[in-house]
Amino acid sequence: MTARKVIIIGSGPAGYTAAIYAARANLAPLMFIGVQSGGQLMLTTLVENYPGFVDGLMGPELMETFRKQAERFGTEMIAEDVTSVDFRRRPFVVRVGETEYQSHTVIIATGASAKLLGLENEMKLMGRGVSTCATCDGFFFKDQDIMVVGGGDSAMEEALYLSRLGRAVTVVHRRDALRASKIMQERAFKNPRISFVWNSALDDIFDIRQGKVTGVRLKNLATGALTERMVDGLFIAIGHEPNTQIFRGQVDLLPNGYIKVVPGTMQTSVLGVFAAGDAQDYVYRQAVTAAGTGCMAALEAERYLEATQPH
Repeated sequence: MTARKVIIIGSGPAGYTAAIYAARANLAPLMFIGVQSGGQLMLTTLVENYPGFVDGLMGPELMETFRKQAERFGTEMIAEDVTSVDFRRRPFVVRVGETEYQSHTVIIATGASAKLLGLENEMKLMGRGVSTCATCDGFFFKDQDIMVVGGGDSAMEEALYLSRLGRAVTVVHRRDALRASKIMQERAFKNPRISFVWNSALDDIFDIRQGKVTGVRLKNLATGALTERMVDGLFIAIGHEPNTQIFRGQVDLLPNGYIKVVPGTMQTSVLGVFAAGDAQDYVYRQAVTAAGTGCMAALEAERYLEATQPH
């Protein structure tokens, strides 16, 4: 079996950008885009904050543009999910079921997934009033009523950001106290546009018939009482889960499950294995930053190959 120069695991802005740079450097990248390619942007509707698109464009359309650009330069793409890896062997081994692939470098770009509530209408109204990213979608709810679900720092960050845009922001939390850091709690409590509903959880999201969010039904977890509220935007902020399960024991992970990289680089704990995008970024989580780290990972892989492989 001939070892590849670079294998990219995962698609989305990080994976596709890494592929564009690697392909243009004549590294003939092999990319496993997964059964569901395109990453979190496939769940968004209009993207207005990606530079270069004055009028904005749909998330899936943006990812299709990325994919075509990576293909144009000769990236080989396989629409399968990687099932396991072995980074203790060199060349590195990447497996899809029973099939093995070998590569001198690997770029991990498997991203992260927003944790969801699990309600039936949640996915049906995703991008139609339901969102997991205030920075991405908050602008669409200017001067409207917004609800945020969650009680940690990320929920407070979303609520504070949205309070600058919306008419009013209601935070729903299943307990009677927030888990957020004291400073974030104080900021939220002081904000006149933010109010709280305690000991409550979402029971349903309306309105599928209209094809957009018009309101929610809340359940009081102490009394069981059900109430309905009109809202225009619903932001789920109960955390993200990095898609790094198959890399446990292969590269060092942070306590939160994200891949640990050498600061200022995309280098993991294994020389020749790089990580890009939301699999290693739990701070910014933007398409443009993911693309930037994809570029960095490909350039680092190219330099690593130059230093270690015979010409």
